[in-house]
Formats: sequence, C-alpha cells, structure tokens
Amino acid sequence: MEECAAAIGVSPEILKSFEAGEAAPSLPQLEALAFFLDLPIEHFWGSEALSESTLDASLQNPDRLAELRNRIIGTRLQMLRNESGMTLETLAALSSISADRLKTFEEGTSPVSLPELEVIANILETRVESFFDDHGTIGAWRTQQTAIQKFMDLPEQHQQFILQPVNRPYLDLALRLSELSVEKLRGVAEGLLEITY
Repeated sequence: MEECAAAIGVSPEILKSFEAGEAAPSLPQLEALAFFLDLPIEHFWGSEALSESTLDASLQNPDRLAELRNRIIGTRLQMLRNESGMTLETLAALSSISADRLKTFEEGTSPVSLPELEVIANILETRVESFFDDHGTIGAWRTQQTAIQKFMDLPEQHQQFILQPVNRPYLDLALRLSELSVEKLRGVAEGLLEITY
C-alpha cells in the first residue's frame, strides 16, 4: 500500500480513499499507478477486477503451485542425472550437497534453492533456464514478457509500422514469404523482376 501511494505521490490514507471510492484520483495519478503496477491504463475503465481476470486457479493457491513446480524440477533433475550416468552419491560429492538432500529435491519434497540449482545445473551441464516454467500461467506470462521485450528492442520505426492496422496485410505477406522454401522464394523474386521490366 505504501509503495503504491509513494509511486503516485499521495499518502496511504488518500490511496485507501481512492480504493474505497470516497475520492477519485487525477489522470496523472492514475497513469502513474498504471505504470507502477505495469498495467494498461484502460484496465481501470473495465468492470472486472484484476484478481478475477488475470489470476487463474494455480496462482490463487501459491503453495500448491510451488509443490507442483518442485516435483517437476525434481523429475527434471533426476532425468538429467540419469542421462549423465551419475549416481546420487557422485552428484553429492561434486556439489557438496548431501545425497539425502538431493534425493528430496528429486522427489519434489523439498524446494531447491536457486544457488543449489545453479551448482547442480552446472554439474549436469545444463542451464538454470532449462528449469523455467514453460507451461501454465507463469510460463505463459514469461513468454509474453519475452515477446514484449523483443518488440521493445525493435527500432521505433518498426514498432510504429507494426502497430498501424493498415500495415497488417504487409505483415501477413511477410509471414507467408518467411514460410516459403528458398526455391519458391526465388521464383517469387523472379516473377517480381519480370513485372518490373
């Protein structure tokens, strides 16, 4: 509450009055809040609460989600260890993590701290990123954030071109051209040359 209030330059009491509908924020305050919460400002004009629209059942039960993710990570650890032909004892010796503790990681009954996961991943010749959630709500969110970042990395001229609805046919054409084989693409290029002469 204090962080949100500070982000928009008001006291926590005033922010509470905004939330209760007793007072109304100014547009700059609302814009600052949207920026701080990483939400489109249009969200505040909707009739659906954020908790209803963005949180699925898995995120409303974080303990259950963590339990499931621990089991998935544990299964992946065991699979990678088995593929490398390494015993628990060997991994324990190389990682300075007891075999009993490693076993609880693999069973998913104990969470693996990030520093421990980095050590184990390095020994098993993989990257920590290979353990990231690629499915489910968090995985979808991460994929979306990556796509947004890639879009933001484009030159501004490209971003503006993509955002114009009138340019949609050009984007569709580029997509179709990217799916053509080299031979077919060469044929299209030759056809264009014939048209221009």
